[in-house]
Amino acid sequence: MNKEHLTKGSAREGRKSSVQVSKWLFYLALLPVIWGVAAWQGWAWWSWASAAPKTSAGNPGEDAAVSIQIPEGTASQKIGRDLEAAGLIRSAAAWNMWTRWLTLQNREGGFKAGTYELSPTQPLSSVAEKIWNGEVVQQSFTIPEGWSLQQMAEYFEAQGFFPAKEFMAAASQVPYAQYPWLPSGLPHLEGFLYPDTYQLDGDRITPQAAIAQMLGRFEQVALPVYQQNQKNTKLSLKEWVTLASIVEKESVVASERKRIAGVFTNRLNKGMKLGADPTVEYALGIRQTKEKPLTFKQVETPSPYNTYLNVGLPPTPISAPGLPSLEATLAPENTEYLYFMARYDGTHIFSRTQAEHDAAVAQVDRQLRSNQ
Repeated sequence: MNKEHLTKGSAREGRKSSVQVSKWLFYLALLPVIWGVAAWQGWAWWSWASAAPKTSAGNPGEDAAVSIQIPEGTASQKIGRDLEAAGLIRSAAAWNMWTRWLTLQNREGGFKAGTYELSPTQPLSSVAEKIWNGEVVQQSFTIPEGWSLQQMAEYFEAQGFFPAKEFMAAASQVPYAQYPWLPSGLPHLEGFLYPDTYQLDGDRITPQAAIAQMLGRFEQVALPVYQQNQKNTKLSLKEWVTLASIVEKESVVASERKRIAGVFTNRLNKGMKLGADPTVEYALGIRQTKEKPLTFKQVETPSPYNTYLNVGLPPTPISAPGLPSLEATLAPENTEYLYFMARYDGTHIFSRTQAEHDAAVAQVDRQLRSNQ
């Protein structure tokens, strides 16, 4: 091979090498562009996938919250698929990516079972946080002071929580193991389910859960009041709640509460019958009104709860007393009154003797007839 041929060959090889270097430089220069486009497309997809499926400016009906239940032990991937199917997130794949991110953060806890109210106007991150934190649906219920177990049962059924008979059955099971302070021999929990407003998880609305809340509140609020004053009263825990339940039913005006408690305390100390209308109403399952007061026949109907016929307190409380009535029973007014007569406007006429009481009864009777 001559020198000229070698020179031409070397020139061709040089040009080929130069072209290859140029291609690599081109590809290297193109990589950031490719990465940038890929990153932009990825971010665009994530922005879409993690955004709320609907905007708050949409149709109010379409934006309404959706109830979704997550059973115990549900895998995060299954939660994502269910959320996507319910229209609460846009992408189950994005959900899986977000859950992995939460795991990489080493956050304590995890997605919690329960019933959730979720809005399609919430972004994926907000939906995930709500389920991670266990912000389940809660239902509230309110038990007024003076309600009986039967009234509570009817209320729960009317609210759609559970049948009245299920509540009555549960209230007949006295949980001494959990609440050893409950008086022995109780046939039911009348009087010990504290009247208040409560919150329960949406999937835990059961008679047992409601009863546990109310017993727990009695233990926290009422029981300490008795324990702190136990040395100053002759009443046992059951007697205290029973007397307070009668005071609760008789007291309408707060200013009369301690006086009414004082009247009943005087009658108990003198061995007199309490003669409390609410005990007859409880025994017969009725409620008297101004237009339809108790009859003599009803008052004379035998029952362990009828305090017109029996001396002392009835066998159990007749209602759920609130804290004011419980406190009034431990610190009744020091009074000479032994009787009171309802005016049917919430107030009473108090009397010291039978003759004064009979005159008060006649006075109220005349007023009622004159108003007819």
